[in-house]
Amino acid sequence: MVLPFCAMLLAIALLPVVFKHHWDRYNHHIALGLGSISVVYYLCVLREPLRMLAVAGEYVSFMALVASLFVVTSGIHIRVKGGEAKPWMNCAYLLCSAILANVLGTTGASMLMVRPWIRMNKYRYTSLHTVFFIYIVSNVGGCLTPVGDPPLFLGYLKGVPFWWVLQHCWQPWAVTLGLLLAVFYILDRRNFLQAPLEVRDQQTAEPEAWKFSGLSNLGYLAIILGAVLLPSGWRETLMGLAALASYRFTPTAVHHANDFTFAPIKEVAWLFIGIFATMVPVLDYLQLHSRSLGIDTELTYFWLTGMLSGVLDNAPTYLTFAAAAFGRFGLQLDHPAQVARFLAEHGRYMVAISTGAVFFGGLTYIGNGPNLMVKAIAEHSKVHTPNFFSYVLRFSLPILIPIFALVALLFFRH
Repeated sequence: MVLPFCAMLLAIALLPVVFKHHWDRYNHHIALGLGSISVVYYLCVLREPLRMLAVAGEYVSFMALVASLFVVTSGIHIRVKGGEAKPWMNCAYLLCSAILANVLGTTGASMLMVRPWIRMNKYRYTSLHTVFFIYIVSNVGGCLTPVGDPPLFLGYLKGVPFWWVLQHCWQPWAVTLGLLLAVFYILDRRNFLQAPLEVRDQQTAEPEAWKFSGLSNLGYLAIILGAVLLPSGWRETLMGLAALASYRFTPTAVHHANDFTFAPIKEVAWLFIGIFATMVPVLDYLQLHSRSLGIDTELTYFWLTGMLSGVLDNAPTYLTFAAAAFGRFGLQLDHPAQVARFLAEHGRYMVAISTGAVFFGGLTYIGNGPNLMVKAIAEHSKVHTPNFFSYVLRFSLPILIPIFALVALLFFRH
């Protein structure tokens, strides 16, 4: 029963690269087909309908947050002064966007900030700018709140307190973000100095100034963020109403400026039906057999959670290794009282799992949903975007892996 889960994640990893056209047409069939195997097994063989009902509730909560943030942030358009792309300004922009990712989520922040980012650098935009935006804004930045990244929100649904991640993960977050910004500044400064003088001074010739449209959606964002703290049922209902109101009252011109379409969120919704359904047997197995798997140190959890998050999907990977860590100490992830006990007695394992899942999501395009959205927007804007293997070989392996190794030694070597 673990095989449908493996097949689901392999399909996400390989089919968009090998059979992109067929994947775009049939990904929802694949998700439903594989997910139905697990559902039928739990309903008809194990006769555990309540287990699947609980998972369905988690899926609804997860999609309510992701979809509402996607819709509302797509109703805000930021127009920047084209070409204003000095290295220190780029670093400041990435830092602010990373912090914003903890409020809007990595999906919301990526959708809101990537188009201004492309315009700021339009005279000297390279693959470097696409890659580091994905690293910093679409992944590492959102490590401080459950709103920030899908894995952390799943942890929140399981009983991890809202502010626990901020209290315990801010140091690895700050070090990783600082190292990424430092490397980006060095590389971007070299790129800036190599550009012709007229390109470096181009921003003075641009008449446009910064302009914000659709700011009424900030109110809907506040409603969504407040709803996160409400009980289940009220939370999802309020998020859905805020998204509907945003879509209804946002001017068409704003959506047009953002090239708004529901296609990205539809794909995420279909895929996560398959992921949520097929991961149930995996989670149950790990809780029962985690002690025999030999995963017993913070360092091991950080690297294994991270590497699998980078090549598969970081949300189910987070739950998989969290379940393994809980099972190692005879605890279960689905009981809030046992979650509180685990965090009090073995919280460093959860720090390793949380940071591994969030940080390594940028290792490839398929590690986190916003990565592919940013890539699609960059390609639509006809700017430099590395292909899958160039992304990994030219950037992730020589840049991310050494940074993560240093972070692992600083925080998880015990």
